Amino acid sequence: MKKILIATAAVVCSFAASAYADGTVTGIVGGAATGAVVGGPVGAVVGGVAGGITGAAIDPPPSKVVTYVEQAPAPERTVVIDQPVAVGRALPSDVVVTPVPEDPKYGYVVVGQQRVIVEPKTHKVVQIIQ
Repeated sequence: MKKILIATAAVVCSFAASAYADGTVTGIVGGAATGAVVGGPVGAVVGGVAGGITGAAIDPPPSKVVTYVEQAPAPERTVVIDQPVAVGRALPSDVVVTPVPEDPKYGYVVVGQQRVIVEPKTHKVVQIIQ
C-alpha cells in the first residue's frame, strides 16, 4: 500500500509541473474521489491516474472566463446532481447553463457551493472553481 501511495504522489507531482496543471490536478482529484467511492484505495489510484489524463487533455478556459464566472452573481437556484462532478464528464442535459457573455463557447452552473465552467452544447465540465 505504501508503494501505491508513493507512486500516486509522484504522479501528482509530475502532473502539477506540467503546463496543464489546473486541469490535470482537478482531474486527478475528481478521478481519485470517484474511484475511492467505487473501488476503495485501489479505485482511488486508478481513478486519479485516469482523471489526470482526462484533465490534461481538456484545455482550461481563458482567464477572462474564469474571472467572469468567479465574479458573476450566483443564479437564484443552485443545481443538485446525483453524480460526482469532474472535469471531462458531462452534466445531465436538463441542467440549465448560464452563458458567459464575453465568450459563448463557455457557460457555468453552480453545483452546491462550486462554480463549474462547462461547454454549453455538450454540458462537459471544463473547470471546477474551488
